[in-house]
Amino acid sequence: METNATPITTTSVGLRYGLLTGLVNVIFSFALFATQTDQSPVRWLGLSILVGGMVLAHNAYKQANAGFMDYSEGLGIGAIMSVISGTLSTAFSFIYMKFVDPDYMGRIMETARAKMEAKGNLTDEQIDQAMAMMQKFSTVGWMVLFGVLGSLLFGFLIALVVSAFTKNSKPEFE
Repeated sequence: METNATPITTTSVGLRYGLLTGLVNVIFSFALFATQTDQSPVRWLGLSILVGGMVLAHNAYKQANAGFMDYSEGLGIGAIMSVISGTLSTAFSFIYMKFVDPDYMGRIMETARAKMEAKGNLTDEQIDQAMAMMQKFSTVGWMVLFGVLGSLLFGFLIALVVSAFTKNSKPEFE
């Protein structure tokens, strides 16, 4: 009996799990923003969401391909996942900061200034220059650029490690 099922590809798995991982990341980010713990070490737990999503994506791909996945296929899935997830997270962060909590960036800037002043090793002029630079790079364009490119780079680095553990290449001589 012939089935018309389309073969699973690294792109389809990366898109599917990128959307799912992005959605979970958005929920996690909202919880951090709502509890104002987004600048605490708790935010690094979001890393486990990406790693977990990547492992699940690799397992789904292997399950559909007789248990096999090359290292390069794992990297491809991880890169696609990271871009999709990062784009969703960046879009959510932009919407949150622009419409839900427009004072967010102001609070971040005030916190950064207070930390610089507390260190005591910078002059007022140096702090003002640093704040001006932060202000310049906190525009929408820079946020989107850093969000998407940063998630791709960081996600690819994670995929390098995760793929090394989850790969299962086909034997060459069968």
